[in-house]
Amino acid sequence: MTPAREALVLPFIFLTVALIAGLQIDAAARLAFVAPSLFALVLATVLVAALVRSGALAPDRLLHGSRTAMANANGAVVVATLFAASAQLLALLIPRSGLPMFFVGVFLFVLLLNTLVATAGRVRLLRSLAITLGSTLLLKFVVLAALSSPGQTRTARVLAALFDAATFGAIAQEPQSTAAGYLAFGAVALYLIGLSLLPPQSSRASTHTDLVPR
Repeated sequence: MTPAREALVLPFIFLTVALIAGLQIDAAARLAFVAPSLFALVLATVLVAALVRSGALAPDRLLHGSRTAMANANGAVVVATLFAASAQLLALLIPRSGLPMFFVGVFLFVLLLNTLVATAGRVRLLRSLAITLGSTLLLKFVVLAALSSPGQTRTARVLAALFDAATFGAIAQEPQSTAAGYLAFGAVALYLIGLSLLPPQSSRASTHTDLVPR
C-alpha cells in the first residue's frame, strides 16, 4: 500500500462516510448530526473483527514495531476512521423505531457474528457485505420509506394499514427526505470502495494460517 493511500485516501474516504452517515435529514429537510448508538458500536466491532479474521484487513501492515512512529500514527488513523465509518453506517441503515429496528438489528448482529466465525475469504466477505448493506439500504429507504410516506398512493395506504394492523402500528417510520436515500446510497458505495482499498493479508501469511491445525 502506498503512503498516499494510507495517509490521505483511506482516512478521507472513511471520514466522509462517517460524516454522511451521521447526517439525519427529516421530511422538512432539517439537518442534524446523530452519534451512533451503543448497539451500532458493538456491530462495528464485530465487523472490523470479521475484516481482520477474513484477511480483508491486515493490522500488522498498519501498526507494527518495525514501522516508524509517523507510519504507525497514520495506521492508527486508518483503523480509527474505519471503525467510526462502520459504526455510523450501520446506525444509519438500522430503522429508527418499532419492529423493523429490532429485526434488522438482530439480523445484522447474527449475520456479522456468523461471518466472523465462518472466516470467509476476503473477496467472499466483501461480496457478502455488499449484499447485506445493499439489502438493508433497500429495506429502510425504499420499502419502509414507501410505507411511511405521507403522500403515498391508495394501494400503498392499504398495504400500510394492513402492516400496521398486523404489527400493532409498530412498522411505520418517521418520514424522511428523498435526499436521505441518495446520501445513504453514496455512503454505502464509498464505504465498500474504502474496504476494497484496505491493506489485505498477504497470500503467504494466509496460506500459513490455513495450514495451522485448529
